[in-house]
Amino acid sequence: MIKLYSFGPNLNVPDPSPFVLKVNAYMRMANIKFKNIPTVNNLRQSPKGKLPFIVDGETTVADSQFIIAYLQEKYNVELDAFLTDEQKSIAYLIGKSIDENLYWCLLYSRWAKDDTWPVAKEAFFGAMPFPLKLFVPALIRKGVVNALDKHGMGKHSDEEIKSIAQKTFKSLSTLLGDKSYFFGEQACTFDATAFAFLSEFITTSVNNEFNSLARGHENLVNYCNRVKAKYY
Repeated sequence: MIKLYSFGPNLNVPDPSPFVLKVNAYMRMANIKFKNIPTVNNLRQSPKGKLPFIVDGETTVADSQFIIAYLQEKYNVELDAFLTDEQKSIAYLIGKSIDENLYWCLLYSRWAKDDTWPVAKEAFFGAMPFPLKLFVPALIRKGVVNALDKHGMGKHSDEEIKSIAQKTFKSLSTLLGDKSYFFGEQACTFDATAFAFLSEFITTSVNNEFNSLARGHENLVNYCNRVKAKYY
């Protein structure tokens, strides 16, 4: 059985990493059996130093994009068979926009904002032994903030970053409309990505302005609840 190496449930979501949750959701939607291996210590054995990664027999694959591509080919997944070539292209490009844009908004909302940091600190480091918990969280937070600056997202103002997130939420809301899933009445690969990222804002226990922006789109809230009820 495939082993999915993850962080594990936290913040009221199956995994606080949208990339882990994307793979988790994809395998559920594709009806691929897997065993979840949840612990932050997985980072130490990850081929790329990040999660998720999977182990399928003698094969190890890291990075959500390459994991899904591997699963599609190895297990002949037909989750996207009903999509046109144009829809597949649109789904891919929007998915990469979420991966490379909304992700940084999520990081900012959890790690850089002072009003949310105490919640994230307790969730991610609350069980850390003394005296490590006195300085490790601050060091890791500093690293995340530095990464935000190097990416460019961290150089924007709070209002500008919220504007970027809101435009993404509004666009996704428009694309979804009154459909059950983003490209019709059945799930496709893109839905694994959309659900994973939207859940990190909508169904999470975190409450800040970014979460409120996402929850302000009723159809996105209903979408997350619908996918969660069916697959989880």
